[in-house]
Amino acid sequence: MDDMAGSSNTKRWQALGLMSGTSLDGIDVAWLETDGLEHITSGPALTVPYPAAFRERLRAVLGGVGPVAAVEAELTRLHAEAVAAFRTRHPDMSFSLVGFHGHTILHRPAERRTWQIGDGARLANLVDCDVVADFRGADVAAGGEGAPLAPLFHRALAAGLAKPLAVLNIGGVANVTWIGAADDDILAFDTGPGNALLDDWVRRHTGAAADLDGALARAGQASEEHVARFLQSPFFARRPPKSLDRDDFRDAAALDLGIADGAATLTEMTAAAVAAARRHFPIPEREWLVCGGGRHNPALRTALARRVEAPVRPVEAAGWQGDALEAQAFAYLAVRSMRGLPLSLPSTTGVPRPTRGGRLFRPVS
Repeated sequence: MDDMAGSSNTKRWQALGLMSGTSLDGIDVAWLETDGLEHITSGPALTVPYPAAFRERLRAVLGGVGPVAAVEAELTRLHAEAVAAFRTRHPDMSFSLVGFHGHTILHRPAERRTWQIGDGARLANLVDCDVVADFRGADVAAGGEGAPLAPLFHRALAAGLAKPLAVLNIGGVANVTWIGAADDDILAFDTGPGNALLDDWVRRHTGAAADLDGALARAGQASEEHVARFLQSPFFARRPPKSLDRDDFRDAAALDLGIADGAATLTEMTAAAVAAARRHFPIPEREWLVCGGGRHNPALRTALARRVEAPVRPVEAAGWQGDALEAQAFAYLAVRSMRGLPLSLPSTTGVPRPTRGGRLFRPVS
C-alpha cells in the first residue's frame, strides 16, 4: 500500500469530521480515533438538520451565484453550533482536530475549479480547535477531479472484508469505490445522480424535501424509454476517474410524466447509472455495501438489487455507521493532512500522482 509502512508506532488522533452533503439536508458530525492509516475507532455521531429557510438560501447560491458570502458566514456558524451540540451531548469525547468539508456550491474540475464554502479560520476560532479545511483544492489544481475523497477511508475500513468489493455512497450525487484484493487495487468515481434529481422533483411538485420511504416511486411506473435516453449520456461511457456537479444532470429531470411516474423514473435512473458503472470495474465485484441517505429509500434499494448482479447490503451489515460515514471520512482525511499523507490517488480522482491536501487553521488566542 502507498502509505502503510512503519505505522505500528504512529500517533493516534481524536478528531471530529463535519460533512454538509449535496442533498442539502444538514450537517453530519462524527467522532473518530485514527492514525490516518489502518487504525480506526469510530464513536458517536450526530446529524443536525438545516433550518428550512437556510436550506433554501443555500440552494440559491448553488453554482456560485447570489449572496455567497452571507450564506458562507451562516453555514460556518451553523457548523460551530453543531460542534457545540456534539460537545454538550458527548462531553466525554475529547478531540483536538476538526475536519471541515464545507459545502460544495460549484464543481468544474475540467476548468480546474471547485468551490466549497465554509470559513475554516472563523470555525477554528468559534470552536477553539485546530481545523483542516479545503480538502479538494490541491487535487483539482494538480489536474484531478477533486472527488470522490472518501475512497481511502473506505479502503481502510474494508481491510478485513472479502474482495473485490464496491462501496456505494448515495448522496445528492452517487459515487462508488471499487476495492480489489491488492493493497493498491482501488478505483473510484461518481456514478451519476444520487438523490438530487429525485429530491428536486418531489420538492417542485409536492413541497416535501424528499420521497420519504420511496412512497411516490413505489406508487408510480418507471418509464424505461426515459431511462434508456438518460443512459445515452457520454458520461457513462467515459472512463473513470470522473466526477459530477450536483446539477450536471438537471435536464434529465425535465420529464413529461405524472408525479409518481416521474419519481419512479428518477429512482430507476439512479439505479441504472450505478449498474452502468460496473463496466469500468477491473474485476466484477462480490457485493455492494451502500451508505448515504439513498440507502434509506426502499424503492431505490429494490431498483439497485434488480439492476446489479451482486448482493446489495447497507454498510451496517459490515459494522459501519452509514449515516456518519462521510463525516468520519473527513475526520480521517484531516488526520492524513496533518501527517502529510496523500488524500487522493491517480485511481481515485485522476490526479497525476498521490496528492496531499487540506489547509490547517488554528484558533487565534
